[in-house]
Amino acid sequence: MTETVAGRVVVVTGAGNGLGRAHALAFAAAGAKVVVNDLGGSRDGSGGSVGPAQSVVDEIVAAGGEATANTDDISSFDGAANLIAQAVDTYGNLDVLVNNAGILRDRMLVSMTEPEWDAVINVHLKGTFAPTHHAAAYWRKRAKDGLSNDARVINTTSPSGLFGNPGQTNYGAAKAGIAGFSVIAAMELAPYGITVNAVAPTALTRMTDDLKAVHELASTIDLAPESVSPVVVWLGSTASKDVTGRVFAVIGGTVAVVDGWAYGPEISSDQRWTLDRLDEVLPGLVAGAVPAADMTGRRPS
Repeated sequence: MTETVAGRVVVVTGAGNGLGRAHALAFAAAGAKVVVNDLGGSRDGSGGSVGPAQSVVDEIVAAGGEATANTDDISSFDGAANLIAQAVDTYGNLDVLVNNAGILRDRMLVSMTEPEWDAVINVHLKGTFAPTHHAAAYWRKRAKDGLSNDARVINTTSPSGLFGNPGQTNYGAAKAGIAGFSVIAAMELAPYGITVNAVAPTALTRMTDDLKAVHELASTIDLAPESVSPVVVWLGSTASKDVTGRVFAVIGGTVAVVDGWAYGPEISSDQRWTLDRLDEVLPGLVAGAVPAADMTGRRPS
């Protein structure tokens, strides 16, 4: 398997801790050259330090791998440009972009402040768009210059965005947006030799450490970040060239393709609907639909 990863240049955002760290180490162990991006802030995005990114780089180098640290703010358009440029300048190319960086500022909707909303949307959603934009511009130029790409973008969505979770309207909205972004970006970038997919991981990290349900699940399932990374590395390999526009849920040893929105029960009328007629049919239409999935992505039986 490592021959499909070895030598590839990989950027991982938010790679100083948790899932990003696990992804960076896994890519490096498979022979990739890794740009470890991390602002070095706290879980809510405040502060900053080169420490987390450099620590992961040191770990990779000590194991015989190649890596370099980057502390640019990927929610900044210029910061994202610097990150992609550093990968190309350092290693001469870019093959894989893993958009993983994120923060949490959980609050119930009626109590959420505007800064709490803006910060989470900015880091997650813009922080996915901006690096992808600059990476895609690099790959498109290569294609126009007659060079071939075998490029990958792997984005990070979440069960909160796909299935919902109280207290996370900001985070869930951003993660749902990332899933939609991934599907559309896959359509747009395919002509340039770029695939785009997303993963929705369930893992025990500092982002989920205060969630009782995750700790309970971790007592029976391997929720270490390292259980997610093999899927991400495979999606970044040359073996995944025919897979694009997909969202994968990863929970321990379970990998599932998440189906997108699709029509359920429907009714049609040759005449414009009236409220009285809708009163007669809509309750039954909803009752005939399959139940919504829970946070594990499964529907009640």
